[in-house]
Amino acid sequence: MTEEEMIADIMAKCICPQCPSWVPEAAEKGEGGYCAVGKSNCIVNEVGCVCPTCPVTLEKGLKWGYYCTRGSAKEMMENEQ
Repeated sequence: MTEEEMIADIMAKCICPQCPSWVPEAAEKGEGGYCAVGKSNCIVNEVGCVCPTCPVTLEKGLKWGYYCTRGSAKEMMENEQ
């Protein structure tokens, strides 16, 4: 699977718009899938996080949250090292 295909798959399963931290501007800009693509250019406040219940989190075995404000899963993993 190419990176583009992986991101398309993640976006299809993405529940970011259901998150309390989500803002309308993110929808207007077609954002989402932050676990793969990294921080949002729109979301700045951490109001709540649905990442732990996301099918992508469960499928990929991810352990973090707030990808929209803290960065992608890859970035979080690198920051732990």
